[in-house]
Amino acid sequence: MAKLTKSQFMAAFGELLGVSKKEANDKWDQFVEMALREVRTNGEFPLPGLGKLVKKERAARMGRNPMTGESIQIPSKTVVKFRVAKAAKEAVL
Repeated sequence: MAKLTKSQFMAAFGELLGVSKKEANDKWDQFVEMALREVRTNGEFPLPGLGKLVKKERAARMGRNPMTGESIQIPSKTVVKFRVAKAAKEAVL
């Protein structure tokens, strides 16, 4: 079974909403922008039944250059992670 492509997703999403594929794509873009704005300002964005996007600070750490084996300092940075909801895990597994 093939993976769902973005085009197939937009077609199915549009059908679900009863709108054209282009309108579905526009709605999806608005949803993504809202999610990113919430994570940026509040640190998380819940997706009931699926999980939540969470902004997290990753601490600085020592790493190793795989080509030379030299130790390097990796700086701290902010990352976005997705935490899967327990119900979603149980439904899939």
